[in-house]
Amino acid sequence: MFATPVSPLEPGSSVIAGPLRAPRNLLGRQTYGDHASIHDDLTAQKLGFRGGTVEGPTHFSQFAPLGALLWGEDWVRHGCVSAHFRNPAYDGDEVRAFADRATAEQGWANVWMTKADGLEILTGTISVGPDHPPTALDMRLKDLKPYAEPLRVLQAARVGMRSDRRRVRISTHEQMGDLYPFSLREKLEVITEPSPLYEGPDNPFGRPTLPMEMLSVLTNYDAPPLFRTDPRAIGLFADQEIRLLQGPLFPDEDYEIDREIVALSGSRRTESVWIMTRIYRPGEEAPIATVLLNSAFLKDSV
Repeated sequence: MFATPVSPLEPGSSVIAGPLRAPRNLLGRQTYGDHASIHDDLTAQKLGFRGGTVEGPTHFSQFAPLGALLWGEDWVRHGCVSAHFRNPAYDGDEVRAFADRATAEQGWANVWMTKADGLEILTGTISVGPDHPPTALDMRLKDLKPYAEPLRVLQAARVGMRSDRRRVRISTHEQMGDLYPFSLREKLEVITEPSPLYEGPDNPFGRPTLPMEMLSVLTNYDAPPLFRTDPRAIGLFADQEIRLLQGPLFPDEDYEIDREIVALSGSRRTESVWIMTRIYRPGEEAPIATVLLNSAFLKDSV
């Protein structure tokens, strides 16, 4: 499925790792609310970052070869990456994905990613369904403490808010608008882990499939708004989980999504809204995938 070399960290270790990769930031031209985003160099630098950050789900592709090694085709149909982002990576930074396969027979594994210098980018779990074990974000939500301060950026948000269904699709050659100013074809030209799964009929599904990271694009590029924020607010991805229930998903095919606020939280520097997006085949009631996203809005941006 993947040509990516995956090897034990050291002889006899249960930890496996992929190679160092340098993911690309394709969101330097992203805009929303009539302003640039955290992925733009100047905007990010004003907020104290070194430059425009690589979007979190871009890193999920480096875990795909590890999941495929552990669970084979089941990973492509029912895989899940659940991650808490610890530090940003910037365009050109080399990062490496790790997994501890000691629990793989139970359907899950702890994972993490570091830069070449050892700085931790994310921690979490990968797992396989169809009956998914508890994930890293399942545990984070369970332990989430109520945010005691009055919400300022997210004052219009309420847990339980839910959108109507909306039709979405990812086309191979069309750009995805202001939020995602690139096409699937452009993504595949720079994706860290190329695969026959994404490129043509020479795979078990007889046609190209969507990389897991692109489900984040599918659920966000034209997402129905659930609430209004201050138009100056700048957000970043703090946590994300992409879970396949009846995968894989395919480009150039219609799907439907709805979205629900499942939690609100915050920290000294941010206010966070946790949104669960469910993906359906048109007209069907059971979701085929879910995307849980914690968007943290920087208080200093308003």
